[in-house]
Amino acid sequence: MNKAREFDQSVVSELKAVLGERVSTSHAVREHHGKDESYFPYALPDVVVFAKSTEEVRDIVSICRAHRVPMIPYGVGTSLEGHILAVKGGVCIDLSQMNQVLAVHESDLDAVVQAGVTRKQLNEFIKHTGLFFPVDPGADATLGGMAATRASGTNAVRYGTMRENVLSLKVVLADGRVIQTSRRAKKSAAGYDMTRLFVGSEGTLGIITEVTVRLYPVQEAMSAAVCAFESVDGCTNTVIQTIQAGVPIARCDIVCEKTVDAINKYKKTNYRVAPTVFFEFHGSKASVVEQAETVQAIAKEQGGKDFVWATKPEERNQLWQARHDAYFACLQIKPGVRAVSTDVCVPISRLAECVAETMEDVKDYINPVPLLGHIGDGNFHLMLMVDPDKPEQTELAKKFNKRLVERALKMEGTCTGEHGVGMGKMDSMRMELGDDMMDLMRDIKKVFDPEGLMNPGKVVPLE
Repeated sequence: MNKAREFDQSVVSELKAVLGERVSTSHAVREHHGKDESYFPYALPDVVVFAKSTEEVRDIVSICRAHRVPMIPYGVGTSLEGHILAVKGGVCIDLSQMNQVLAVHESDLDAVVQAGVTRKQLNEFIKHTGLFFPVDPGADATLGGMAATRASGTNAVRYGTMRENVLSLKVVLADGRVIQTSRRAKKSAAGYDMTRLFVGSEGTLGIITEVTVRLYPVQEAMSAAVCAFESVDGCTNTVIQTIQAGVPIARCDIVCEKTVDAINKYKKTNYRVAPTVFFEFHGSKASVVEQAETVQAIAKEQGGKDFVWATKPEERNQLWQARHDAYFACLQIKPGVRAVSTDVCVPISRLAECVAETMEDVKDYINPVPLLGHIGDGNFHLMLMVDPDKPEQTELAKKFNKRLVERALKMEGTCTGEHGVGMGKMDSMRMELGDDMMDLMRDIKKVFDPEGLMNPGKVVPLE
């Protein structure tokens, strides 16, 4: 996808003067940084650099700006919409070595971390405090990347997304300035909310180097369960009624029978092969029992089978690891395929309708279509599997996805609940928000990045 051109080798020399051996032009390193989990063709950067501090990121940006070279921030490469592909070449700024937890304020329930700290790393670091960071997108993504894509995941139904859980950011702008978007106070009315502007900006407005996040007390009791249903409708209606009943459920995810079968084969588990909901309850021992009893009663009315419980931490971790591995398990249904992953989210009252219409639409698709998603938020995904050597299959998947997006928008939903825009959702975002909003976003992009050097080709095209 990169345009043929000569790369200015003086850029490499200047970068090496700052970073020494942490500058690489090897094909293997460039290829690793030129692909993610999306279906897009690889797009390699010309150079990969490994930063260790905000000051180094500022120096890298200054060199790139002086030579008008594109810059692409990189965490661990788990994105699904081509966020980190170097479609115009340039310098990939790998932030994974910026992996220090800088401060933990137990009394204030927050922590300050460098952008390369992963969610599992942070939770391991703070586990002695009785606190935890709840946002769990499945992959062990970096917190900088999670902030940049406005990630969420299994816990969002109770604890919210990165939008609600980021208090402040340190960002290097395209002109080399380093800004702190806000202080640590839990609320502020001081001017424009710049933190929220950068959360979800996907590296197109600046490079996030530090993140201040909310922490939460580990609950007295946590219990997880899986419940199989006779139909997908039973799953969705159970969840809708649970949410509308005000049950403060912590996690609530759906998988269809194809997904369960794939998980069983991939993880050597023995879950009932049927549409299934994964639940988790947090609270006091008494409240967890009460929540579970309420949900069980609702599920029974909707055709739910017996709950299979996991109360010990290791059992709960195994259960949710199986759910997190569903994406990779489903890829094994037809080895060698890649997945066009959908990501719509609708108001909870329209969820059952949207899922039912969607499953009817894809029943004649060329490959099995697994369903999975965080239905407690009204967010679900289909995996439209395609042969990467057959472009016509990718085009077919895109047509299915376009119909799904149109369906979700008619129900007052969104084209992306958590994966972000990247390269794959730009047209969908225009359908959702309209030309005036797209023009406004482009104006904002030009203010922060007038030369279009920050992760070009993503979110909002400058043209």
